[in-house]
Amino acid sequence: MLYFQRSAVFISLAVLLTSLTACANSNIGKNLEQSLAADSRLKDNPVIFGANQTPNSDRQNQNEPSQATVQLPADFPKDIPIYNNAQLQEVTPASDSDNRVSTRWLSSDPSNFIASFYRSQFQANNWQISQQPTDDQAGTFEAQRNDLQVKVSIQPKSVTNASPNQPQTATELQIEYQPNTTTTAQASPTPSTQITNNNNTAPQPGDSQFVGPVQPQQETTQPSDTSNTNSSTQPNPTSNTNNATAVSEAQEFNDLNKAPQELQKYIQDVAALGVLSVEPSANKSNPTSTTTSQFEPNKNITRREYARWLVAANNAMHANSPSKQIRLGSESSQPAFQDVSKTDPDFSAIQGLAEAGLIPSSLSGDSTQVLFRPDAPVTREQLLLWKVPLDTRQALPAANIDAVKQTWGFQDVGKIDPKALRAVLADFQNGEQSNIRRVFGYTTLFQPKKPVTRAEAAAVLWYFGSQGEGISATDALKLTRSQ
Repeated sequence: MLYFQRSAVFISLAVLLTSLTACANSNIGKNLEQSLAADSRLKDNPVIFGANQTPNSDRQNQNEPSQATVQLPADFPKDIPIYNNAQLQEVTPASDSDNRVSTRWLSSDPSNFIASFYRSQFQANNWQISQQPTDDQAGTFEAQRNDLQVKVSIQPKSVTNASPNQPQTATELQIEYQPNTTTTAQASPTPSTQITNNNNTAPQPGDSQFVGPVQPQQETTQPSDTSNTNSSTQPNPTSNTNNATAVSEAQEFNDLNKAPQELQKYIQDVAALGVLSVEPSANKSNPTSTTTSQFEPNKNITRREYARWLVAANNAMHANSPSKQIRLGSESSQPAFQDVSKTDPDFSAIQGLAEAGLIPSSLSGDSTQVLFRPDAPVTREQLLLWKVPLDTRQALPAANIDAVKQTWGFQDVGKIDPKALRAVLADFQNGEQSNIRRVFGYTTLFQPKKPVTRAEAAAVLWYFGSQGEGISATDALKLTRSQ
């Protein structure tokens, strides 16, 4: 039975082939051949099965690169770092009420990546960071470099209608800055404002936001009159009064990035007052060449240096209040210390502090203080003992170990000199303007005998006065410019 079925199939195929061969040259054969032939259009336009088919005109538009409809402002500063994988979404120009340009960006990267990027960029390029996120997830950076202030807000967002291949979250960036044509990417600084070969420009005196000196990167020129510059760093024994009272031009140091980040802003502002005179390091290979301004922020400060800075800073802060200034020792005064003679370059400042009763000496009734030890390092308790009376402007309160321990909670309060205990207690009463809080942050160990660094001493001098009734270096700078 199976044999007969196969025979029938073979006979049917033979009949079909014979029919096709017979009509190969007929119209029916040609039509049949064309219907079974491959479509020639598939050769030039292959079709991917499962893909959405769009007209040719739409397909051409998809292949063309999309043109950005939002462009950065022409005055966008080149110093502001831009996250590579972020697309500009919106630009809000400055208004009359708020002279700040705002740019909004969107990125598919996580917020912690972007926060880490801006933290490293600001730190690596010597930005002064006044605010930063507490973690790496989101938050706001506020930073300043030279006369440019920028605010970067990082905020994660959820994508509501995400496509299949799109992440479910995104990150929104908000970069705000104050336009300044002297620091933008399109600006061409004139020779009068150009201070280096790197197109870094000097700060504008009329800018109310500027509170510190320019951080030089590669200074190629120095003032032609080097005598004035050296006079602020190398006092002249024959003109002690002028050296201690005069406020020089804003000082520029090229190593402030080595200071603790929390103290850099304070150092910068105080340096702008010109009161942080240090010994310049001359070029040893060429003694006649210009000097390099090295602050050496982590170097221990000596007692003579701190006395000089303290007097100069106080008098600069209270330039319009003669009653609050420290009168300097004159050449006719009898030296208060055996190791600080009238010819000492810092005699006027040290003698003035002694005569004002701000440092222990025989003049204040302490017969044991006959030596000042000008080249010894300043300790933390001495830092407070000399400075706090200039904040309170009144007699220091009575203090004992228990009172200081109950307020500050220092574990090593028993190591503090009894004379310094009163200053430490009075400093606590100054609230957020406390010298200890500003310089050392939160601590349960005061370490009273520990030497003070130059950075710490400069931070102490950033503010004089009690809470709410004092003056900062920032205020002093603005007052000086307004005059």
